[in-house]
Amino acid sequence: MNWSALDWSILGPALIAGLLVLATHVPLGMQVLDRGIVFIDLAIAQIAGLGVIAADFMGWEPQGLAVQIAAVGAALAGALLLTATEKRAGKHQEALIGVLFVLAASGGLLLLASNPHGGEHLKDLLVGQILWVSARQIAVLATLTAVLLVAWFGLRRRLGSFGFYALFAVAVTASVQVVGVYLVFSSLIVPALATRALSGGRRLVAAWLLGAVGYAVGLAVSALFDLPSGAVIVWVLACAALVLAVSVGRARQRR
Repeated sequence: MNWSALDWSILGPALIAGLLVLATHVPLGMQVLDRGIVFIDLAIAQIAGLGVIAADFMGWEPQGLAVQIAAVGAALAGALLLTATEKRAGKHQEALIGVLFVLAASGGLLLLASNPHGGEHLKDLLVGQILWVSARQIAVLATLTAVLLVAWFGLRRRLGSFGFYALFAVAVTASVQVVGVYLVFSSLIVPALATRALSGGRRLVAAWLLGAVGYAVGLAVSALFDLPSGAVIVWVLACAALVLAVSVGRARQRR
């Protein structure tokens, strides 16, 4: 156990990035759970990742504007496709989302097949590099988070299907490049699932707090034991969610 690894200059920016991701992903995750399309986040995240991989395949600058456009463009194309399938085959939407995820994941593997660093690139995309988030990434993420929250809480009832999918696509595209596919899924689904017995503002606050605890404790544990941050945060989130769900369930039984 290395106590000196608890360095705020490294963990602080990572925690801020995690809290920004949670700000949008918690309410979006609740909507995803209510709609019964749990795997949309994995599908959209993988599609955005495919856009990033395609841009890398074409030799574009890793942190350049072209890569961001490619990622957002791919995610919005996925959102448009899901809007169409929801109208035409709503009963099979979850299955179609699963197929879309597999296609995007397989497409990414094919594009990385000739890349000598493909395995490392894929690992970064799945697990993320939250410990190495830059001030520029945080600034962009903070600005986008503010815009998305205003759109979500101010225009949610007027968004329609494509509006929801598009908003979701933009949010996931921004976060997947910072925290990775696994943490995007966990941030969306785990807090929403753990607080499903609550309602209204209480549920939203509880889910946000759960996510914040998961990120903070997960980052600390990963630093102390020199473990991959993304994977540790996923496990801490799941354990904290289980404790919260059991506690809420027992509290309801006592009433």
